[in-house]
Amino acid sequence: MIHVAVIDYGMGNLHSVAKALQHAPVATRIEVTHDHRVIRQADHVVLPGVGAIRDCMGEIRRLGIDKIVAEVVDQGTPLLAVCVGLQALMRFSEENQGVAGLNLLPGDVKFFGATLSGAGNGERLKVPHMGWNQVAQVADHPLWRGIVPNSRFYFVHSYYVQADSPDLVAGRCVYGIPFAAALARANIFAVQFHPEKSQRAGLTLYENFLAWDGRV
Repeated sequence: MIHVAVIDYGMGNLHSVAKALQHAPVATRIEVTHDHRVIRQADHVVLPGVGAIRDCMGEIRRLGIDKIVAEVVDQGTPLLAVCVGLQALMRFSEENQGVAGLNLLPGDVKFFGATLSGAGNGERLKVPHMGWNQVAQVADHPLWRGIVPNSRFYFVHSYYVQADSPDLVAGRCVYGIPFAAALARANIFAVQFHPEKSQRAGLTLYENFLAWDGRV
């Protein structure tokens, strides 16, 4: 049985993530927790997140989640970060007048801007970027297995990740500008979209995560 820890720091659609993981056709024990011992012993770890990055990072540091996530990464446990969970892994975010992240992936989090427009037609685009959008798979990775290229996933965000190196980017999306929809390095896979809200493609990604051994 696969033991999955969904990290609970009070900021995330935790039970939606847990429910989506339960759809995987494998025997799974899912714990929503901030207990370091449970997280450390899990076979797979999910770092979800919604809301403002300042509040998220405040709770992450207050509960010592920063330290246990770094430990999980160091010990090679497969880690999936979702939405603000992805942004928390980065070096720095422009949100809330600037917030330092966990610096586990090299890159920064940028604001889409108040005057974002569509390519070619100049149409004003709403921020946050909310709804379905295509994700181009730009790197071969086990978590894309069985997912049709350019599948649509569900997004809700006003800030986007700009990675230092294109080698980190596993998926790209365009909303006025191109941005990283998925990053991957070693045993980390992190996505800006919400797999639990993305129907079949999202459930397949969760299934692939549970089957992943943390190696590419």
